[in-house]
Amino acid sequence: MNQSILFNDDLAFNADKDCWQMSGMVAGQLVTIYFHSYSLSKLDEISSCTRYDLEEIAEMWFEDNELESNEIHIKLS
Repeated sequence: MNQSILFNDDLAFNADKDCWQMSGMVAGQLVTIYFHSYSLSKLDEISSCTRYDLEEIAEMWFEDNELESNEIHIKLS
């Protein structure tokens, strides 16, 4: 599926889920994307470069997957 996603500027660490999260709009639907990574979970902040990498990873996820709910969990090594 090739859907365009518009990312919001709200990348933040979610301590409850121990991961970084951001939201975006896909086909008029608000989705929350969770990035699960041990190394990222140890960071206090995310650089602009890493943020763009995470956005690209999310876009690649959308190329290979169907949106089934308003939450996406992406596990990174």
